[in-house]
Formats: sequence, C-alpha cells, structure tokens
Amino acid sequence: MHHDQWRMPDWTEAEEFIRLFHSEHPNQPVPLSMRLRQVREHLETYGTYRHTRAELDFGARVAWRNSSRCIGRLYWQSLRVIDRRNAVTPDDIHANLCDHLRMATNDGRVRPMISIFAPATPYRAAPLVWNSQLVRYAGYRAEDGTAIGDRGQTGFTETVRRLGWQSPGGWFDILPLVIQTHGDKPQLYDVPRELVLEVPLSHPDFPGFARLGLRWYAVPAISNMRLSIGGVDYPLAPFNGWYMGTEIGARNLVDPDRYDLLPVVARLLGLDTSSESTLWRDRALVETNIAVLHSFEAAGVKITDHHTESRRFLTHLAREREQGRIVPADWSWIVPPVSGGITPVFHRYYDEAELRPNFHLDEDARERSTGGCPVDH
Repeated sequence: MHHDQWRMPDWTEAEEFIRLFHSEHPNQPVPLSMRLRQVREHLETYGTYRHTRAELDFGARVAWRNSSRCIGRLYWQSLRVIDRRNAVTPDDIHANLCDHLRMATNDGRVRPMISIFAPATPYRAAPLVWNSQLVRYAGYRAEDGTAIGDRGQTGFTETVRRLGWQSPGGWFDILPLVIQTHGDKPQLYDVPRELVLEVPLSHPDFPGFARLGLRWYAVPAISNMRLSIGGVDYPLAPFNGWYMGTEIGARNLVDPDRYDLLPVVARLLGLDTSSESTLWRDRALVETNIAVLHSFEAAGVKITDHHTESRRFLTHLAREREQGRIVPADWSWIVPPVSGGITPVFHRYYDEAELRPNFHLDEDARERSTGGCPVDH
C-alpha cells in the first residue's frame, strides 16, 4: 500500500485547535502556553504530535458539532469516545470494532459512539477499514441482470468476493469487514451475527407488509471518514448515532440505486400505479416510513422521526447561538427526504462554513468502499 495518507500537521491548525480546547475547557492541569510549546516542539522534532485523552474526546465531539450534514447534533456533548490508538494488528482492530458494535447497540438503546484508532504518522500508515459502514448488506446481480440485496453495495460485494468471501447470495447478507494495516495485505473478517441487531419490518395496518421479509440493522456506524483534529488525521474513526426513520424508509429501502422498493410496496397496498398523478409513490413512501418507525419502536430499538429531529435541530441552533457559535449546515442534507416543507428546518437559510475539527470523506476512501479500488495494491 502506498503511504499516501500522511500529511504533516500544520502548526496553525494545531494551534487553533489547542486554543479552542483551552477556551472551552479553561481549567487544564497544563497551562495553554506550555501546551502550545510542547506541541510545537513535537511537530518540529517528530513531524507530528499526540493528543491528550481530553483533547481527543473534545476533538471528536467538536467534529460532530461541526458536521454540516448531520441533523442530530443536539447531542454532540454526549458522544462516547473510545481511545483505540494502541490497537495495531488486524485481529486487535477487528475485536475493537466488534466491541464498538456491542457497546453502541446497547441492547437497542443505541448510544452515539466513536472509536478512534491510530493516526497516520511519518513512519506508519494508519489502519483502514474499506467498508463505508461497519454493517452493510451485500448486493448482487443475478444471471438475468436483476438485482438482489443492496444495489449500492454491488461493487464492494464483488471486491470482497475477489478477496475470498463466500457470499450466501441473499437479500440481507451482512458484508465482511476489510481491515488493512501498515505494510500488510487487506484482510477479511466476519461481523459476528450476534452483534448485529436487526429489526424485521412490519406495518401496523397492513399485515402483508411483514411477508415481504424486509429488515434493517439498528446501528449506522460510518467507517470510511477521516477524522481530522488539529492537523492530525485519524483515517479509522468509526462513529454512529441512531437512525432517523427516513434514512431507512426514504433512502436505503427506496432509492432506485438501493433496494428500490416503492413499486413493491405500492403493489402490496393495491395502489393505482398507472399514472404519476395518483401519487402512488408518495403514498407508498409514507407507509414504508410508518413501517420503519413502527417496527423499530415495537422491537425496542432507538430511532427518531423527522419531525421530532427537525425541532431538536432548531433547539441545537438556538443553544449554539447562545454560545456565540455558528452552526454550519448543508440545507440539502438537513431537510428530511419526506415532507420536507412541513418541517421547521425547511424555511430557512444556514451558515455554510467549513469548521475544524471535522470528518472528511476522501476520494480514495470513497473508492475503496464502492469497490472501485484495485485489490492488488
């Protein structure tokens, strides 16, 4: 693997972060001027520096606070940060990722959590997980060209099959993790079934819905974004919140390049699909979202709806304004994909700032997680 992750931490970025940390946590055992001097000396001597545990916790939480595409940021201070910087071998990393899923799932009472692995340094590439999320369903193309499973994962599924995964070929097969460490070939690890809490989907008014055999997993843990804190890059820092229903019911299950289920649900509901003006898509979409919320709640798995979450986001905006902070927000991601116009987040403008610390999706990480990466490098 090319060691192309490394970029020298920029002193101005490091200084900006340390000052931010001290301004929001004034009573530190090491005074600001001394800590700045330490960091500067480390940068000059070793080309990098190591965050203290308190800086790491704060940096991860603020990266969430600064994530302009996330509507659920009201809880940024409650993020549980797990320091995994000492895990080196693929086996250790796999065990830690399993722990992350177990602790985040929390028997259905999903907890916002991040596990931070070793950063990139001048001497070592950081560990990587190729997958875009710790739990994802495989996608296949049948002989006759029809799609089975998650169409968004067909490229990645082909990659792991080339790496030796024996794929079952079903609609909801959990993909293995591809873990890569410094100087080593990528390795496949199964995600133990007992760690993946899944919710079978049913509808309160249409018994036929359950017979479709649909399900979804409880914890959306993003695993291919680089966490950047004060100029130090952590390419492996998987994090999760809990789901907002529309992510499953209006995107994962219905996008044409995902499960594309609207026509199936419309048939089940007996809707007239002969013309767009019957709004069969809209009706099927709402019922699918009702099924998702109903099923998660019935299973005792934490989920939120888009109306509640929109109101909470406005609470977050108000709280941040009281603190004199701007809230960077990307309108197209904040406004929910169902009934956007009747949520309070719709009728307003947002600050479009790129604040630091933050999470970044790099082009090579995107390629790895979509199967666009040649296996031989």
